[in-house]
Amino acid sequence: MMSPDDLPYRPCAGVMLLNPEAQVFVGQRLDSDADAWQMPQGGIDPGESPEDAAIRELEEETGIARHLVDVVARSAGELLYDLPPSLLGRIWGGRYRGQRQTWFLMRFRGTDDDVNIATKHQEFRAWRWVGPDQLEGLIVPFKRELYRNVVAEFTPHF
Repeated sequence: MMSPDDLPYRPCAGVMLLNPEAQVFVGQRLDSDADAWQMPQGGIDPGESPEDAAIRELEEETGIARHLVDVVARSAGELLYDLPPSLLGRIWGGRYRGQRQTWFLMRFRGTDDDVNIATKHQEFRAWRWVGPDQLEGLIVPFKRELYRNVVAEFTPHF
């Protein structure tokens, strides 16, 4: 039996999307009974750049088209999180211990009418705009430190 410490981290890109009021987009996960909210994120495909993955994931999860966002900043490095023991082996085919994420701060130039979470591979059942200071309280506990780090790194750009 493989130890979680022997498993790699899944390469991933995340998006902190800000509206003109400096509020952050969060979606409530469709695949969880918990009150689990998160910013758009997802795996990086082989040969795909982190920025291209972030933009693709944003469109796949929110319906927001590429031309409606401006990339403002990129995290200085990758941010890691480990899955809790209850999820290890249950998601991503048990191949990963957690994720290593490159984050992007993007400004949204559209309107709420440009958001459509009823996408082909829908991941969210609801969405809303929240203040950056509200993120930590909405996120599943095992991602809170990562979200604190994302907010701290991007705050100078708000």
